[in-house]
Amino acid sequence: MTIQDLAREAAAQWGGTPLALIRNRENAVFRMALPNGKHAALRLHRMGYQTKAAIASELWFCGALADNGLPVPRPLPAQNGADLVTVQGGRMATAVEWLPGAPLGEAGVPLAGSAADQAAQHHALGQLLARIHSATLSLNLPSTFDRPSWDIDGLTGETPFWGRFWDHAALTKPERDQMQSARQFLRAALQTHAKTTPIIPVHADVLRENILVDGKALSLIDFDDSGLGFPLYDLGTVLSQNLYEPAFADIRDALIAGYKGLRPTDAAMVDIFTLARCLASVGWTMPRLAPDDPIMRSHIARALLCAKRVMA
Repeated sequence: MTIQDLAREAAAQWGGTPLALIRNRENAVFRMALPNGKHAALRLHRMGYQTKAAIASELWFCGALADNGLPVPRPLPAQNGADLVTVQGGRMATAVEWLPGAPLGEAGVPLAGSAADQAAQHHALGQLLARIHSATLSLNLPSTFDRPSWDIDGLTGETPFWGRFWDHAALTKPERDQMQSARQFLRAALQTHAKTTPIIPVHADVLRENILVDGKALSLIDFDDSGLGFPLYDLGTVLSQNLYEPAFADIRDALIAGYKGLRPTDAAMVDIFTLARCLASVGWTMPRLAPDDPIMRSHIARALLCAKRVMA
């Protein structure tokens, strides 16, 4: 069966009709028309990436944040009341609200707008992330809550969630040594940070594609990589995608200022979590991209650049 066939089978569980394939990466995401005239995001989850319990926990997290007034997609139960259904071949499907707006940008494409515009948007994003983290701290997680770990071991242990970035096949011997040094530096910094900072559910993938802009309003979508980690990892993820922007310094300062206006933070730790994301992204490429994909080398170069800056 094609992905479109599976989408039609899944959409029927909501009485819906898949209109267009929006994204086909970790999940295949379709825009789906519902019987009430509204739209939803229909997600066909990548086989073997998240367990049923993990997907159910993601939906619970989004629902809890939406109940607290945060602009995140609320899960939509199927007609039989289930939040999650299974289609032919065992692939799991879910649906969430379709939120208004367009993505802030896309990977590899320079941000639109002036430096002042970019700073203003990231100041607002910092405020949104602070609100989300504050609301998350007030949640009572169910005993069944089961999400990946973005903690110290999840980022720097022997088997990080996204893979052993220091073992990437494209690394030269000097680069491998630099990656190991960065890993040791990062692990020590996280161990110190953990003494005063709790582990909480975080989005863990705050990329431009997952930030919707509707006028001056922002919303956050795609919690597929959400897990238990440090709040500032979300800020580091934002900045990892902006390292080459001409206005990076303004973007960084604005993001931190927006966040710090609502929650205490440490700018130096934001830089360390930027390194954490850059290193993790090198691991992410290994099982997903062809050996000759140029993104392999670009992610390595970005991680080494960030390590040089942060460790200095």
